[in-house]
Amino acid sequence: MYRHLFKLIWNKRKQNSLLMSEILVSFLVIFAVFTLLVYNYQNYRKPMGVDYENVWVINYDGDIGIKDNDSINIFYETLRRNIKSMPEVKEVVFSSNNIPFAPVTMQNGFDYNNKHISHVNSYTVEDSYKDVLNLKMAEGRWFNKTDAVTRYQPVIINRSLKEVMFGREGAVGKVYGEGADHNKKQVIGVVEDIKFKGDYAEAGYAHFVRADTASFRWLSRMMIKVTSGADATFEGRLYKLLAGQMKNSNIEIEHLANKRKNINYFALVPMIVLSIVSCFLIINVALGLFGVLWYNISRRRGEIGLRRAIGATGKSVSSQLVMEAMILTTFSLIIGTFFAIQFPLLNVFNLSAGIYLTALGLSVLFIYLLVMVCAFYPGKQAAAIYPAVALHEE
Repeated sequence: MYRHLFKLIWNKRKQNSLLMSEILVSFLVIFAVFTLLVYNYQNYRKPMGVDYENVWVINYDGDIGIKDNDSINIFYETLRRNIKSMPEVKEVVFSSNNIPFAPVTMQNGFDYNNKHISHVNSYTVEDSYKDVLNLKMAEGRWFNKTDAVTRYQPVIINRSLKEVMFGREGAVGKVYGEGADHNKKQVIGVVEDIKFKGDYAEAGYAHFVRADTASFRWLSRMMIKVTSGADATFEGRLYKLLAGQMKNSNIEIEHLANKRKNINYFALVPMIVLSIVSCFLIINVALGLFGVLWYNISRRRGEIGLRRAIGATGKSVSSQLVMEAMILTTFSLIIGTFFAIQFPLLNVFNLSAGIYLTALGLSVLFIYLLVMVCAFYPGKQAAAIYPAVALHEE
């Protein structure tokens, strides 16, 4: 039977080539969609690593008109005490601009044991940063006052950076960097991964450095942990306090939970756009398959009638048309799989091979189901053709 089907397909290779090309293009687009969906879904399943509820962000201008470092430190410490004196405030922390869910990135690279790690996100934080965001330590400890005077600069790295730098070895106490001692860094702790760019983004590599007395000159973000009862009335009082003490600064208060929603919307836009485009393509392919199969039935009524007349059942006629469509699909998928498999082999976009292979399997299954659905009804109509009517028309 299969030999007969291959012969029928080969005899109509010019007609079938366009249909195969259409299925091939559809498969590649579906593969891209599923790759993006699988990537985002795997990231979404991972824990956030940060407690964003009841955390507010205060944006302000770093330049407050004070030149002396000691005076700047006194000013911000006074501001911290005044904010913490409010009953709705649990903790206050100053940090660099790249706070969680902010569209700001600060990156650099590190060398360790003849290995270069690039695209490492760098965060300048205070000792209370861990308490405000409720970070989880995997190894070691967080910053404290004893880190003010050390031989090497103390740093904290996340789990992903620890695994790529040190593997299964313990990271605490390891020193990396080149040059003089003050340019080298010593790991004092490992924190669990934090998805700073929202639910659908990877945690990436991250290392944290402790803010010193000179950092207040350029820091321009403040995060405060508030009670669950903090409302708009408290926000008004907080703004009034800040505006009264930071008269030359532009002040904006945001909620970290809202920033998470906003950055998630931006991550969903490519998925939505690509899904809409693929839906239109799928509809066109489905209509094309349906039309081609229906046209083949009308042209092959004599052949179908003859087969029915010599004893072929309606089920066998229907199965033949469906199998022809599935064989054409298989040829297209073999070509498409060849191109798709290059992505994990060449490590395109630096995604894991598992994401590509999962997307490949889902794409193949989807295309087969699509073709089967489109071929089922025309095949059913072909099975309903009466031999006498078909041969009489012929």
